[in-house]
Amino acid sequence: MSDVERAAGELERLMAAAQAGDEEAYTSLLESVVPRVRQIVRRQRGFAGPEDVEDLVQDVLLSLHVARATYDPGRPFMPWLMAIARNRLADGARRYVRKAAHEVAVDDLAVTFASAAANTTQEGVGDTRVLRDAVGALPPGQRQAIELLKLRELSLKEASAATGVSSGALKVATHRAMTALRRILAGGEIRGN
Repeated sequence: MSDVERAAGELERLMAAAQAGDEEAYTSLLESVVPRVRQIVRRQRGFAGPEDVEDLVQDVLLSLHVARATYDPGRPFMPWLMAIARNRLADGARRYVRKAAHEVAVDDLAVTFASAAANTTQEGVGDTRVLRDAVGALPPGQRQAIELLKLRELSLKEASAATGVSSGALKVATHRAMTALRRILAGGEIRGN
């Protein structure tokens, strides 16, 4: 019997024991298969970074854990594990494509903007007291909309139910309040309702 056959037989024995409830056998099985799974993932996903490889390895191990009752001890273990790995790699590839379709790759961008005015702070902006005073200076309907929707982070539906004000009226009040707050924080006056 070759070393490969002996190792495969040991994995099959460990899996059968793990199915019977032997926790030590299950731990030994996982310790034995992790390096193999990691090697398979690296070989199939050479472009993936180390974090992505580890995520895929964990996906395979979770699937092994969930599907362990389906393993037939009379059959070879490695083809069963390879089928799981192949399916998780396909799932990972689909996730990667979906994610990449919505992202734009860029080089390292500067944290600040090119315009000097954009990089300077205005007096009082960022001061919570100034912001609290600005919100306090809003008309009651606008103040209530800001407090519920922006500060408490309620949904329009929740805020509408709490106040009896329609969602549309809350949207308008929030828009007007945000415009007024921009004026106040920029040193202007509140105009309108």
